[in-house]
Amino acid sequence: MSGLYLSVTDASDYLSVKKSFLYSLVESREIPHYRLGRLIRFKSIDLDKWMEGCRREKIDISVTAREILWKSGQNNLSSDDLRGIIKKSIASVTAESYNPSRVEPDRIKGLGKEVEHGTLS
Repeated sequence: MSGLYLSVTDASDYLSVKKSFLYSLVESREIPHYRLGRLIRFKSIDLDKWMEGCRREKIDISVTAREILWKSGQNNLSSDDLRGIIKKSIASVTAESYNPSRVEPDRIKGLGKEVEHGTLS
């Protein structure tokens, strides 16, 4: 990585991400970059600032739950309102984490029919 500007390969090594992911960030204009014709270049200082903007703080669920319960007592919320607030809070926390159950399986369906002996016909 010599020089002031990084190539896509150098930037992907610098950020420890795949080049295809980096290209998708460039295409959606989510990452600061320079374009010289078909060439794409990055500055390491811009990448460092961008990475800091991607930082997510850890959420302490017990503190959040206490805040919700305290606010519910202050606002005289009904139990249905409180359930809705708690469900929304849980959904917002779990949406930020990877959940493999939401991923489509790699298996292709309908390639053959299984017969009694477990073979495909």
